[in-house]
Amino acid sequence: MKYTHSDPAGSPAVHVQGLHKSYGSHTVLDGLDLAVTEPVHALLGPNGAGKTTLINILSTLIPADRGRVQILGLDLPDDRREVQRLISVTGQFAAVDELLNATENLQMMARLLGLGRKAARARSAELLEQFNLTAAATKPVTTYSGGMRRRLDLAISMICTPALLFLDEPTTGLDTRSRQMLWSQIRTLAAGGTTVLLTTQYLEEADVLADRVSVLDEGSIVAQGTPEQLKAAVGGTVLELLDDAGSVNQEIATDGTVEHVCSTLSALRWTHAHQRVNLRRPTMDEAFLHLTGAEATVGAAPGAGPGSPSAPHPDHHQGALR
Repeated sequence: MKYTHSDPAGSPAVHVQGLHKSYGSHTVLDGLDLAVTEPVHALLGPNGAGKTTLINILSTLIPADRGRVQILGLDLPDDRREVQRLISVTGQFAAVDELLNATENLQMMARLLGLGRKAARARSAELLEQFNLTAAATKPVTTYSGGMRRRLDLAISMICTPALLFLDEPTTGLDTRSRQMLWSQIRTLAAGGTTVLLTTQYLEEADVLADRVSVLDEGSIVAQGTPEQLKAAVGGTVLELLDDAGSVNQEIATDGTVEHVCSTLSALRWTHAHQRVNLRRPTMDEAFLHLTGAEATVGAAPGAGPGSPSAPHPDHHQGALR
């Protein structure tokens, strides 16, 4: 079952103008503008930048203080119920019924979303297979690991293929195999016509998945572009100096031209004639640090990467909102 919508004159899936949201004296979103037209659009930003608040507003869970919000050509809050019919949301934390098993969770949600009994059983079996949960399908969710609960949560959000899917840090807590499996699911959805807007603390994830990236900092979009465009903002090519063991002991940003690379090498003091060099492109980690005004030393670890803590917030998972 797939939700569809009429697309007025190719309008963006998400179109936000002058969005503001505050909690007391604390401003979370400060005149934010955003247009999402690509199959997969990623939101990057340090903890507290406003990513989850933005997702909550776009997915109708909380109201904006002011500003214009259009989802799939529909206005919020006026067309809230119609928007809810067309979207699906998965929050940072798994929200599944622990008294049921995976099959029961999926079939219950499928029935609530309007599927008949036969269709609900078939779709549930399909999702259990896709998310590698078939072997645990009849076991209580209370026995599941964190990664298994997360996969079930994501499977529920995909019962009805939405026109627009919001994913708020979808792979938090997943192992490498599960993350790659989810990446494959996201690509499949996007290829089938679903627009995906995701936030992530894994910069590699945005680099691998996103057609376009928006960098959010202090409540505003500070940069947008393809992953390659954002990485190019750091510099053309990074020159690495390696020691005898092959470890990098110095990195220097260059513009990538032969002239600049050669002049950089000529200016260096070599400890011995056999010292080795390597050239590489900048990473998303470096682009993130550069664009958010953090310590932008080439080669530094990002402030938001695998294993970094993220501020908890009330879970807001819903499958396809009704």
